[in-house]
This record gives sequence, structure tokens and C-alpha cells, in this order.
Amino acid sequence: MLRMGRRDFEQAVVEALERIPEDLQEAIENVAVTVEDEPTEDDLLSVGLDPEEDTLLGLYQGVPLPERGPSTYGLDLPDRIVVYRLPLLETCETRRELLREIRDTVVHELGHYFGLPEEELP
Repeated sequence: MLRMGRRDFEQAVVEALERIPEDLQEAIENVAVTVEDEPTEDDLLSVGLDPEEDTLLGLYQGVPLPERGPSTYGLDLPDRIVVYRLPLLETCETRRELLREIRDTVVHELGHYFGLPEEELP
């Protein structure tokens, strides 16, 4: 398994967010991006994965932008994007591959935030 400390991993997630095009960055509101070591069983089940066989690299939790309206979204807690550190480290063989997978995971989960269907996501 590839190694990267938590602080370096979190910095890689920050850098992935900073590489998002500026017009998209400006459209992102009330979203917390966090790093956790592994998904919980509930996380896996929430997206239809088998906790015994599957893993997850990232997860979007919230109300996608197209589904929001003035009466459906107000003073709610921030939406959340979770990037899972250990599955990404286990998936990647090189630092370069890991940085690319972190970026791809962040972009994929932001796609969910913007309401893109799974088949249209990178």
C-alpha cells in the first residue's frame, strides 16, 4: 500500500479543489470537504455498495443544486464531500497516480453536487 501522511493527503485534497476552474469554484456554496480514513458500512449501503465486497473513494452528502429551491433549502448544515484516504492509498501504486485519483474523486463528487447523473461523471 502506498503511504502518505494525513496532513499531506489533506493538502493534496486542498490542491485538487484549488485546481477547479474559477467559475465552478464561485458556484460552490455551503459545501464542507473532509477527509476520513474509510467509509462506514452505512456510507457504502447509502450508495448501494456491499460492505463485504466494495469500497468507496469519495461520497457526496447533500442536496444537489438543481434540486434546491427557496422552500427546500435554507439554513441547513453544509453539504459534505468526503474523500476516503485509505481506499485511495490502497488503490494507487505511485504518488502521481494518487494525486490524480484524489483530483478525480473531488471532481466526481462535485459533479454530484452540481446534479450530474452518475453516467456523466468522470
